[in-house]
Amino acid sequence: MITSYSFSTLPVTRWKNGKGETREIIRVASGDADFLWRASMATLQDDGPFSLFPDVDRVLVLVDGSPLWIHGEGIEHHLQPGVPWAFAGEWPLVTKGISTPGLDFNVMTQRKRVVAQPRVMTAPCLPAKDGVAYVLSGHWRLNGESHGVKSGIVWQNESPGLLRPESADAQLLLVEIIPVQSAG
Repeated sequence: MITSYSFSTLPVTRWKNGKGETREIIRVASGDADFLWRASMATLQDDGPFSLFPDVDRVLVLVDGSPLWIHGEGIEHHLQPGVPWAFAGEWPLVTKGISTPGLDFNVMTQRKRVVAQPRVMTAPCLPAKDGVAYVLSGHWRLNGESHGVKSGIVWQNESPGLLRPESADAQLLLVEIIPVQSAG
């Protein structure tokens, strides 16, 4: 299954604390957990705590907005636009320094079963059989169609084939989902 998506058409869910919203791209079902893996985008409006997700690994990429700080016990990370940051979902973290509204790309995986491998691409690539791609800048040919900024594709159980840039400024956030026994 290969599906195209656009940020503007993703369903919106308000946060319980009212300080933002999430747009879910995909939630892959798991019989024994809330999901096997999940990709979403969230607005960043105010500083505050991250939700806790025990036994889940997360990858966060700031795709719009100014750099910000993420703090926790023994953790002080400066999140920069377009630079993936991986962390454990059970770490109690808070954002600091949100000065303008922003947007992050978030992938969560069941730690013992799958791992997310994020990369920012500027050259053609042939991804693994599960994953998600999001156009950061320029235009990309994804699954035979042209995609611009704030759009992409998600796929399961089959590779979408060659993903290739269509403009000189093209950047693609590619997150491949790999079974733990195959990761490394």
